[in-house]
Amino acid sequence: MHKKTIVVVGAGSGLGNHIAEKFGQNGFRVILMARREDKLKEYTAEMEQAGIEADYHIVDCADNGSIRTALEDVQRKYGVVDVLSYNTAVLKDGLPTQLAPEELASRYQVDVAGGLCAAQQVIPGQIEQGEGCILFTGGGFALYPVPQFTSVSVHKAALRTLAYTLHDELKDAGIYVGVVNIKGNIGSNEYYAPAQIAEVFYKLYKERDNIEITY
Repeated sequence: MHKKTIVVVGAGSGLGNHIAEKFGQNGFRVILMARREDKLKEYTAEMEQAGIEADYHIVDCADNGSIRTALEDVQRKYGVVDVLSYNTAVLKDGLPTQLAPEELASRYQVDVAGGLCAAQQVIPGQIEQGEGCILFTGGGFALYPVPQFTSVSVHKAALRTLAYTLHDELKDAGIYVGVVNIKGNIGSNEYYAPAQIAEVFYKLYKERDNIEITY
């Protein structure tokens, strides 16, 4: 029986690892991706101790070449990436009049373009097998922009649009694309606990009846 694989780009002790854990508890092989190898080794060991098959790859989402190489390596080793979770963003504040255009563009690579790059690496395999899923971590700023967080607001809106356009292009190929718009600070209270939000991602994956959930 084929064991499904989820790749979580943006692994971390907050939401990323909880998404990975939720899918791992439901029979998925988990591949964690982030920049720091020491942390990735630690997270992978924690997953394995919990009985979840896990592996890791270093990735820098500011570099599309890094994203492509990491996902090529994963697919060479494990086959099709059944679920891709893109869970990374540059969460810095800044008013629009004080934000350098070059900085806005630089952050866009991590916040949006890297997500498209990652999706493009897994889509061909998903199309070939006739099934797949891509999940983006969005934000409430996509719907309710705030001047103090201009780049996050602009980029979460762009990421939301990317999810919609990918979904419409790929739905007839059996690929589901969804986004969770998180309106609060992850971990700030019980409602925004990472484990609670991870349940929402798994719900989207299983039910596939909405392109987005605003949480």
